[in-house]
Amino acid sequence: MARTPVLLPHPTRKSTNDGGASIAATSPRRHLASPRLAATPLHLHYTGLMATPQFILDLREHIGNAPLWVPGCTGVVVRNPGNLPGNSVPDPDDPDVDIPQNTPDEPEILIVRRADNGTWTPVTGIIDPGEEPAAAIVREVKEEADVVAAPIRLLSTEVVGPTRYANGDVATYLDVAFALEWVSGEPRPADGENTEAAFVPVSELPPMNARFEAVIARALSDDCAAWFRS
Repeated sequence: MARTPVLLPHPTRKSTNDGGASIAATSPRRHLASPRLAATPLHLHYTGLMATPQFILDLREHIGNAPLWVPGCTGVVVRNPGNLPGNSVPDPDDPDVDIPQNTPDEPEILIVRRADNGTWTPVTGIIDPGEEPAAAIVREVKEEADVVAAPIRLLSTEVVGPTRYANGDVATYLDVAFALEWVSGEPRPADGENTEAAFVPVSELPPMNARFEAVIARALSDDCAAWFRS
């Protein structure tokens, strides 16, 4: 689950490791929203609890609203990847691989719709202390969307923020983004932090912020080198 810090004293408020910040990055063309996605109301009301890592809550007890450096991850899960760089086509003879029927030739991207603000994003989350970033994004994809995916390459590392939240907490995120290939599972909002989860053809992706558009473009790019600022 995208266990992003909602910091004491507001354990039911959620942010992403994007933090709503405007990040300067090369953005791909903006795709028109799919009619089936656009039909969902943008403004959603949600009262469920949003999980926050205990280590974040423990730190806030000591430092209050002071700036916090938080490791985060983003995952671009691609299904039906064809000849995309670094990706492998699922083997239909592998009993552990669930091949969906009547799938399109166009690659599909896993996206989730956040319960707190109604926006569509790739899966994001917080890396637990001592956890490998690639293992973290695999865990987040399974927890948030009930999809099994395998990381295949590093897309980018970047600093996101700082962001100041309504309760006064300040956080800056070090985001590590990965491209993953779908292994099995049909997406669903598995942990209550999202209202929808879906694989969407690239040409039908809804508008997202510049950072997420850029990271998806990198996952679909012929350039396998990881992106970073210097």
